[in-house]
Amino acid sequence: MEKEYAIRTGCDRGLCHQAIGRQDRQLNTYDWLADVPGNQESTDLVEVQFKHTRKGYYHNVNNLPLKKGDIVAVEANPGHDIGVVTLTGRLVKLQMKKANLKSEEDIRRVYRLAREIDMQKFHEAKALEHSTMIESRQIAKGLGLDMKIGDVEYQGDGQKAIFYYIADERVDFRQLIKDLAAAFHVRIEMKQIGARQEAGRIGGTGPCGRELCCATWMKNFVSVATNAARFQDISLNPQKLAGMCAKLKCCLNYEVDDYIEAGRRLPSREVILQTLDSDYYLFKSDILAGLVTYSTDKNIAANTETITAERAKQIIEMNRRGEKPDSLQEGGRAKPQKTHVELTDDDISRFDKAKKKKKKKKAQPKTNEKK
Repeated sequence: MEKEYAIRTGCDRGLCHQAIGRQDRQLNTYDWLADVPGNQESTDLVEVQFKHTRKGYYHNVNNLPLKKGDIVAVEANPGHDIGVVTLTGRLVKLQMKKANLKSEEDIRRVYRLAREIDMQKFHEAKALEHSTMIESRQIAKGLGLDMKIGDVEYQGDGQKAIFYYIADERVDFRQLIKDLAAAFHVRIEMKQIGARQEAGRIGGTGPCGRELCCATWMKNFVSVATNAARFQDISLNPQKLAGMCAKLKCCLNYEVDDYIEAGRRLPSREVILQTLDSDYYLFKSDILAGLVTYSTDKNIAANTETITAERAKQIIEMNRRGEKPDSLQEGGRAKPQKTHVELTDDDISRFDKAKKKKKKKKAQPKTNEKK
């Protein structure tokens, strides 16, 4: 299978052809400059991603022929770390600018392509992460710290461990670091994350049935306000608006701009439409379709009529001139009346007559047999 893939794509290693295909990395960047001649030679910088949402930028000082998807050993403090190359060429500088990395001290070196012994140490260190997280939670609980350790990431060589924690207030974890270092015999680094970042690291399925956006493609988290739900005319139910992280869903921001723009074309909720027969109050709106439903009662749906936003604005202009149309419909047409059938006016014994007819039909074959 791997040979067929290499022959078909021309890529003998890595995860995709010329770094522009699909990749199973959350922070994957589409390299639209991959086919440009001299793209990789333009800079020796490469982007390397580690577990989940952690990535860094490194100098390829040894001029290794790196491709997207290569597993490399990079410089760390102390020792070395193991990661996957996710971007090469000119776009790396743009990504660094986006990450506000200006100091050269933050950029370290790529040592080599990962060897077999490097991968063995890497897998041994990764196998300890879950048990370390459970034990570290017990240590933090024993110290009475109001915090939750959500994830642990070991460095590729096993000399260092990063503990990701969540806390509502500032936590003094100096004693915790000493206890963790004594328990696991590694260098300890503590990183505070938010509830959204924790959901992205853990992963899961959202109420839409798809994998969480923060666990697949989302890189940056933008604040979400309840106004986003109001603009889209969504019920302000906290249980429905909250995501897996117990915060407002990030997807509330996806279409809010379109709803705001479409909402500007609708009439104001406070304006009352006046006709010759009655006054109408705005009951509900279909924002994207541009339809508004009016009712003759302020609080309940009574004698509702649905018209377009353009028709509503026409009536508003007529009311300003002191004119009143015959009805809300176009051309003054009256709303078609629904015919009401009164069941009590019909004969109650009509059901009994139907039963008698069925009995007569069943009885006819028997009389023929006797004859």
